[in-house]
Amino acid sequence: MENPVAKTSFIKKILALVLAFGPGIFAIGYTIGTGSVTSMIVAGSTYGMQLLWVLVLSCVFSGMLMYAYGNYALVTGETALYAFKKHLKWGKPIAILIILGISFGQWNSLMGILGISANIIFEIFLIYFPSLADYQYELVLTIAIVVIAVMYHFLLIGKYIFFEKILVIFVTIMGLSFFISLFMVFPLPIEVAQGLIPSVPQVEGGSMMVAAFVGTTMASATFLSRPLFVKGKGWTIKNLKQQKKDAVIAASLVFIISASVMAVACGALFHEGQPVTKVLDMVNTLEPVAGKFALTLFFFGTLSAGLSSIFPCLLIAPILLSDYQSGELDTSSKQFKVITAIACLFALIVPVFGANPIEMQIVSQVFNVFVLPLVILGIILLINNTKLMKEYKAKLLLNIGLYAALFFSCVISYNGVIALIDYF
Repeated sequence: MENPVAKTSFIKKILALVLAFGPGIFAIGYTIGTGSVTSMIVAGSTYGMQLLWVLVLSCVFSGMLMYAYGNYALVTGETALYAFKKHLKWGKPIAILIILGISFGQWNSLMGILGISANIIFEIFLIYFPSLADYQYELVLTIAIVVIAVMYHFLLIGKYIFFEKILVIFVTIMGLSFFISLFMVFPLPIEVAQGLIPSVPQVEGGSMMVAAFVGTTMASATFLSRPLFVKGKGWTIKNLKQQKKDAVIAASLVFIISASVMAVACGALFHEGQPVTKVLDMVNTLEPVAGKFALTLFFFGTLSAGLSSIFPCLLIAPILLSDYQSGELDTSSKQFKVITAIACLFALIVPVFGANPIEMQIVSQVFNVFVLPLVILGIILLINNTKLMKEYKAKLLLNIGLYAALFFSCVISYNGVIALIDYF
């Protein structure tokens, strides 16, 4: 006979393992949102696995940057922008430029995230109540208002541990949904191998997609916010090894989940010649190829990705401002409440005007690459400062990786400028 105590104990151990995940959960929340999912779906359905090499490089560099920013925080006790302002020449204007650039990019992403999430919930309702099709605009807008209001309420009552647990739930559902979907619809091994060879699609929108890939995977917000989340976790210099492990796991999971989404879109849609341009395209094209169960799983994962990103996107502006001012985040302050309320209203722009959230999402991801070189250069200067880091100063291998990331980010930023000029 099965022992119920042993069964309960096993479930508790699993939950404890999941909840033990550190600040890396916020990295996944920032990185794998509907922006990332949308980019992966559009890329996989339009170009197959051709851009897999971009994803690999972005995740490797992201892991290094998370590790570098986390180490700096544990060794010095300082957060990123506060350290820029305090220790770097021209640090104040650089920090302000970074705050404006990242907040603009994340708030633009937030519009697309909320629009896609509301549309997905509407499509789920439509499966059971087809008569609602005539009221799409009104219902999508109502759903968007309800979702953002609930998220704002959670922000006002929550602390770090609360945010972390909410994100763990969403990210776990998202990861499992996409990973299981991969076993039902997958690309050919040769396509995966060819995707590791650097190349840019020589078609309209190809350059923008490369920039969007990097903008969503190497998200500056992920690195700059890490010191605050490391401090919020209560980690100290004794947790250096744990911090490194957390960064590696976070970067690895970002790659696995993102590659799974791209692979599902490639396997199901690319060979059918059906690129995704609207939220409804995901339903119409995936269902006949993947079946209802895989479709439901994929949609559930996409919705979880959206909901897991709303939290970090709402948090980013007050986090960066608090970082610049004092290095401490006070979620009960008037400043926090006002800024997050403005972000919530900003998020409703796409639902209110009925714009195409997928197109908005792709364009908004491109904006994220422009401050990336500054964010990388800043941490290179800080972790090589012997006075600040002492014996924990960056070693040769990390420096090689960070300078490679800086060169990569400069190339992609230039590519993003050209893509946006062509777009507008």
